[in-house]
Amino acid sequence: MIQNKVAIIGLGLIGGSIAKALHNKLGFRHIIGVDTDQQALEAATEQGIISAGFTAPNAEVYSSDLIFVCTPLKHTFKVITELTEHVKDTCIITDTGSTKEEITGLVNSMVRPPCFIGGHPMAGTERSGFANSYGHLFENAYYILTPCDSATGDALEKLCAIVEGIGAIPIVMSAKEHDIATGGISHVPHVIAAGLVNLIEEMDEGKGRMQMLAAGGFRDITRIASSDPLMWENIVFSNKVHVIEIMERFQKILDGFIQRLQNGGFDDVRKYFKDAGQFRDTISDRMQGLIQPLYRLIVDVRDEPGVIGEIAMLLGSNKINIKNISVSNSRELEQGCLIVDLSDGNSTNIAFDLLVDKGYKVYKNK
Repeated sequence: MIQNKVAIIGLGLIGGSIAKALHNKLGFRHIIGVDTDQQALEAATEQGIISAGFTAPNAEVYSSDLIFVCTPLKHTFKVITELTEHVKDTCIITDTGSTKEEITGLVNSMVRPPCFIGGHPMAGTERSGFANSYGHLFENAYYILTPCDSATGDALEKLCAIVEGIGAIPIVMSAKEHDIATGGISHVPHVIAAGLVNLIEEMDEGKGRMQMLAAGGFRDITRIASSDPLMWENIVFSNKVHVIEIMERFQKILDGFIQRLQNGGFDDVRKYFKDAGQFRDTISDRMQGLIQPLYRLIVDVRDEPGVIGEIAMLLGSNKINIKNISVSNSRELEQGCLIVDLSDGNSTNIAFDLLVDKGYKVYKNK
């Protein structure tokens, strides 16, 4: 496959990271980049990641053996429809969108459908653009593949091999199964997080008291509410059937909890929290998922001059990049008071060991 020509339409965070992973990890040398951002094309060319760059698909792209469509969800439909009219029969087309039923349904309904395999790498960061892409983004991340009726077994096998080659873990499932799963573990949690934030804003009535106190755990569980609103508008409408079904199920759970409180069901309420805790503890913290992890250390320190500078100096001198460092003023259920946010899991582990070796009491974010 490394001798084949690959085209990547959309050189943002995901498309750029795929290009870098194909180039750096698998040795692909014939990679065509397509993006309306001329700076992204120039950067990818200067770094030697792509062999040619264009602002729109053309004959060079249509002659590719494999095409990754890494565009926003609404634009993906138009791109794939256009590609279908031009690519060769042996070309494998895949996307990286967050929902799969709509796009696979479109392809399956075509008179002459291409060899299309839906793709969803369960990895990313809060930053976007080619400048923030990197080749190891997909390491240990699940990468969902949803083949259309027109996809051959050989094509699926090739794409699985490429996914493994860039460090990810391929999981093959139906488009419906994918959308139900992502609806539950990603889409609805974003709706709920936004709802909690809107609730507190409404209850605060402009006084600012609840806003001031809403740190600690509240800030953590609602972190994803800060995501791009336009992107999430597209996602929830694309997956609206399953999002509504899951929200209705969640509403029943909340109604049941209210009823237990009203009826004084102490044992039932305890079981509610116990069951959730036990299942939560079975969820792996070693794999990348749809919701990006929070790389955070909480350090128990005394309020003394120079302590923050000492910690910053220790980590900085060991090449650990600190994204943010702050004091938690609202820490009812937290241990320690100094919050240190880091860029990745490896940095977090190194920083943890450095601080423990210096005698600090340190807790990792769970």
